[in-house]
Amino acid sequence: MSMIKADSISKIFTIQDRENRRIRKPLNVLKNVSLTVEQNEVVCIIGPSGAGKSTFLRCLNHLETIDDGQIYIEDKLLFDCHNGKNKVKMNNNDRNKILLEVGMVFQQFNLFPHKTALENVKLAPIHVRKLSEKEAHEKSIQILEKVGLSDKIDSYPSALSGGQQQRLAIARSLVMQPRIMLFDEPTSSLDPELSSEVLSVMKQLVLDGMTMIVVSHEMGFAREAADKVVFMEKGAFLETGSPKQILENPVNDRIKQFIQSV
Repeated sequence: MSMIKADSISKIFTIQDRENRRIRKPLNVLKNVSLTVEQNEVVCIIGPSGAGKSTFLRCLNHLETIDDGQIYIEDKLLFDCHNGKNKVKMNNNDRNKILLEVGMVFQQFNLFPHKTALENVKLAPIHVRKLSEKEAHEKSIQILEKVGLSDKIDSYPSALSGGQQQRLAIARSLVMQPRIMLFDEPTSSLDPELSSEVLSVMKQLVLDGMTMIVVSHEMGFAREAADKVVFMEKGAFLETGSPKQILENPVNDRIKQFIQSV
């Protein structure tokens, strides 16, 4: 069973011309991209800034709508779009229930500053999964232990380091028990020492068999943990293959240039 399948995805943003605000120019961010991710597979998407990597992830869990293409989650067709219109007739509650299987960790931590680590984690299970206070509390404690924050449950985000805040953000996603995790450059704002804390948690998820799509410039993680690496530029997937193929023996000259630069 494929956990995620994106088939011929296109996404166009319209932006205002600075010289004439009445004119809008289309920006083709995703150009007919396709990707299939199998159960327990780890896929790393690499490429220069502005390639469309983050937009692609956001389209997979419907934080962005697509203009054309199909998106399947666990072999269920959720979106079959043409010119921005979805042809799949599905109850919104049913669609949202399926999308809950897809967790996401962002570049920014997006934590509630006025809530403790424990409160940040257990909020969604109570209000979205409808767990009891007791059950949400117990699950949240377990997840915080998993990401190495058992001693920080009563701490507020401002008292945590950047690495701890990102691990807390991961815990907040994991407590929802997703079957798929999307990571959008989770270490981009961290220094190397703090990045290693977050990468260690992600590597443990790999060992646990979590299906993951990771947008990252961490080539070491891609080499060690990925089953498949995708190089993306200007809204298109230029090459897909094993870490050895893409990172050590790429066919495309542009990819060779990128790998040398990082």
